Amino acid sequence: MTLRTTIATPAGKQRFVRRIFATIADRYDLITVVLSYGRDRTWKDRLVALAAINGEDRVLDLACGTGDILFLAARTSRIAVGLDVTFRMLQLAAGKRSLLPPRAGGAKVNAALVTGDMLALPFPAAHFTVVTTGYGLRNVPDLEKAIDEIARVLVPGGRLLSLDFNRPAQPVLRAAYLAYLTIVGSALGFVLHRDPDTYRYIPESIRNYPGAEGVARLLEKRGFEQVRVVPLLGGLMAIHVARRAA
Repeated sequence: MTLRTTIATPAGKQRFVRRIFATIADRYDLITVVLSYGRDRTWKDRLVALAAINGEDRVLDLACGTGDILFLAARTSRIAVGLDVTFRMLQLAAGKRSLLPPRAGGAKVNAALVTGDMLALPFPAAHFTVVTTGYGLRNVPDLEKAIDEIARVLVPGGRLLSLDFNRPAQPVLRAAYLAYLTIVGSALGFVLHRDPDTYRYIPESIRNYPGAEGVARLLEKRGFEQVRVVPLLGGLMAIHVARRAA
């Protein structure tokens, strides 16, 4: 069975994503730097700046990985929780957390880490004022259900911010972009894991992704307003900013 066939169904994509992220966890930070041309941290800084997190905010970072966005949010928020389906990612995040410098005033940065699924969030309704995610929405097996869960745990007027690859609308640009990611991803997968599909998954997931504008329309249909797309890297990446409707 080919990679494209494997991730073509929600169940197949769920199994593949869980396996692949457990495989790449220890090299995840390296790969995000390589595939973002070293811009990944700058984009995450931009996302957190757009979130305008203050001392009263309760923040949930989904698909938190090794914690980059989570720990940025935790420096100014009242509460910060990171959720990821891959336990090894959370182990690595916990190691980073122990090395964080203190907050302004000397208080320790504290962020909870939870193993969980974006499609069934283990939190009550209207519990958070901000939800963030980096590269999360593209990887869920059911995008609409994930958006519904985010809306459920956000307070009315709560903010959602999502960083992810875009799917360029222009056919020639899209083809060149996906070809580049396929070649680089295949090479990295073979060198690091002896499996080209490990990072070739990224361009394959983009093929099935509605892209930044498509996600924006889905957000508007499923309970969000003031939705806007902030393009990055000439539109090859994007940040979504939205509010849960009151």
